[in-house]
Amino acid sequence: MSDPLRVAVAVETPQHAGLARTLDYRADRAIAPGTLLRVPLGRRTVTALSWDVAPADAAAEPVPRELKPVAEVWDALPALPARWRQLIEFAAQYYQRGLGELAMSVLPPELKRLTGVQLSRRLKRWSRPSDAPATRSPGQAAQQTWASAPQLSPEQRAALDQWAQASAEGAAPVLLHGVTGSGKTEVYLRCAQEALDAGRQVLMLVPEINLTPQLMQRVQERFAQHRVVAMHSGLTPAQRLQAWVGAHLGHADIVLGTRLAVFTPLPQLGLIVVDEEHDPSFKQQEGARYSARDLAVYRGRLERARVILGSATPSLESWQRAAEGRYQRLSLSQRIGQGPMPQLRVVDMNRLPRAVGKPPPALSPELLQALELCRSRGEQSLLLLNRRGYAPVLHCTACSWKSQCDHCSAWRVFHKTDRTLRCHHCGHTERVPRACPECGNVDVQPIGRGTEKLEEQIMALVPQARVARIDADTTRAQGALNAQMAAVHEGQVDVLVGTQMVTKGHDFRRVTLVAAVNPDAALFASDFRATERLFALLLQAAGRAGRDPRHAAHSQMWVQTWHPHHPVFAALRACDYEAFAREQLSERQQAGLPPFVHLALVRAQAPQAVQAQAFLQAAAQAAQALRQHASATTAAAAQAVQVYPPVPSTLARVADMDRVQMLVESASRGALQQFLAAWHPALQALKTQHRAVVRWAIDVDPLDI
Repeated sequence: MSDPLRVAVAVETPQHAGLARTLDYRADRAIAPGTLLRVPLGRRTVTALSWDVAPADAAAEPVPRELKPVAEVWDALPALPARWRQLIEFAAQYYQRGLGELAMSVLPPELKRLTGVQLSRRLKRWSRPSDAPATRSPGQAAQQTWASAPQLSPEQRAALDQWAQASAEGAAPVLLHGVTGSGKTEVYLRCAQEALDAGRQVLMLVPEINLTPQLMQRVQERFAQHRVVAMHSGLTPAQRLQAWVGAHLGHADIVLGTRLAVFTPLPQLGLIVVDEEHDPSFKQQEGARYSARDLAVYRGRLERARVILGSATPSLESWQRAAEGRYQRLSLSQRIGQGPMPQLRVVDMNRLPRAVGKPPPALSPELLQALELCRSRGEQSLLLLNRRGYAPVLHCTACSWKSQCDHCSAWRVFHKTDRTLRCHHCGHTERVPRACPECGNVDVQPIGRGTEKLEEQIMALVPQARVARIDADTTRAQGALNAQMAAVHEGQVDVLVGTQMVTKGHDFRRVTLVAAVNPDAALFASDFRATERLFALLLQAAGRAGRDPRHAAHSQMWVQTWHPHHPVFAALRACDYEAFAREQLSERQQAGLPPFVHLALVRAQAPQAVQAQAFLQAAAQAAQALRQHASATTAAAAQAVQVYPPVPSTLARVADMDRVQMLVESASRGALQQFLAAWHPALQALKTQHRAVVRWAIDVDPLDI
């Protein structure tokens, strides 16, 4: 019998456990790195991954008897490849998370619940011929694909020519800046065809689940001879595992998914597409706070795969990288069919007549006339209000009581359909009280307006119109979103009311009028990215109108605002993203904000704010100690970093936990990373002294500040 071997294993442990890398186990035989295992951890047996081999000096030493043995080796599934492990290593290091925590969290949950025998049975079932797509010869496949492809516009052809001129491997990422309706998706599909013809796999990322079915249908129609799989949280656990296995084994040619799909193992990856790359949804906000867009760029370089970042309103970070020559910028400035962008009309709500003691009207008289005109022509309108529910708050007219959430520093939103008050942050829900809980007054009134109330008002103001609402409340049921979208596309809806989920990527051919009912909340937000996000939202919304060239000439974008002279509306009127980006980047540079500096946030949660504050103040003292007592290299990095005093988060309390944050800033990304790596163990140690802190995390490159 051979001597036992030491094997390094990545196991999933919580961040507070302080395990940065791997645990050692003993095995009776050599195990390839990246192999799935079952190992004992405390009183449990958990799924884990063998990682790197032990150092040479450790391998020469006898394996200690106290090392626990590996319980099971899953030989039925090939080991995860070295480049996948490199991606995990980089993400864990950059975003300051445990290696095992990240590695195991990005695997399908169903995989971690199975035994080796159960997995082997599923693999045999999925490998049956009936589960595989029909095979065709490469020439026949290419002929059928190109036969179904639409004719390219001159700009699309020029963009693809520039794409082809770049070297096939190792080329800079491409930022495809195309106005809405300019045919970016067709460029993606042509580039995907090129990768597939070369025998490579394609990964396409979209920001939200609701965009997946539409793009999936188009991709499947174009590449009917290839196997296309989806990867997102809307799938059942079994479906998600089957798609993941197909990708890992190289059976899936195209993987289409949301941000987590960036970690899908693909042995022959040749192209990564990130659609709507500016969207904040690509940034994970819980656990390992990674950016799927940024990891896609890193993975492309790691695996020598081409990368396309596409958007009508690119993030300022990507735009600046293109200006610096780190990305290659391609432009599509004209819509397909040469139709113009919608004409912008800004409605000054201050000029509308108002009745004393009554709230302002939902829609201006001019906008109501425009809605009726659209309906009479058989066209559709889209009303954007980025606030779901009936009203943001209920208010007592006698004692001024408001529907404050008992667990958060936020209002409970009034939902009229089911007569509930819901907190959209912690989920706490109650029935609407019959009278004021404090004074007993029965005159409790809603304040403000959400999509539910706007839908009701449109039904009353335009009674002949068929009105539909699409938001998170109306699309909870399985298949509800697809059914509602189908009704819109089939012309069964005259006026569509929705939140931002209807402004991204949807091809509404009959919509000629889009109106932002009340976008002012974002104009004066504390977040320095608020203006950028509002501009992107409104320009994306405008792009839903006039997508059919026959109606583009009279398409319109209306904006109802109390601040009509705000610069964001002037930029929107010109429909000039380049000028807007240039102005915003100049302001960011003067203010010392990203992308010209690099940020991290340390977030802490505790039952009381003073407890989280004490933890962060101790963390600041630990940072100061690094400047004074660390090695010369670490001290120099710490000197290049500014640690600001802790302050309450914008939403200071959620689910009975007070939240406090501390900003860390540096002009050097390398110095910031070196500082965080040295600082992180000190924060782990502080947690044992501040036990009242329930949760803390480092958020690198934060989006919400």
